[in-house]
Amino acid sequence: MPNRRLIHLELPEAPPPQSAYAEADRRQAVADILKENRFDPADLGEGPFSLVLTLREGRLAFDIRDAEGRQPLRAIILALGPFRRLIKDYIMVVESHELAVVSGDGEARIQAIDMGRRGLHNEGAELLISRLEGRVGLDHETARRLFTLICALHQRI
Repeated sequence: MPNRRLIHLELPEAPPPQSAYAEADRRQAVADILKENRFDPADLGEGPFSLVLTLREGRLAFDIRDAEGRQPLRAIILALGPFRRLIKDYIMVVESHELAVVSGDGEARIQAIDMGRRGLHNEGAELLISRLEGRVGLDHETARRLFTLICALHQRI
């Protein structure tokens, strides 16, 4: 199913992120998603798809559109409550990682922080997969990258 994927991903215009590191993380997540992903919305035909990912009134909105991004196909709204602890922890770990790199902390400390970040990424990905179950099929890597973008959106508000 090569067309069950995203070919365009849009995030809302927002104030600049807290740091250049966070912005680079966001850009890399978008680039990685567009390079390789599995995005399989139930009952929406072959694809490929465009996605506008936003936060609206404390909820996460997946605005799924046709390949050109013109025709809305489905909107999926998820409560952010189940994600809040993970988002908060992820942002804190990313900030700790950035500080450790800038201050020249030892490689062992940086690796330990990065392991914690990966663990939160995995937990966020699994939560996203379960919250979208029956509505959108995702592979683990796509879910990890989308979780990064959810955190970036949350950090910008």
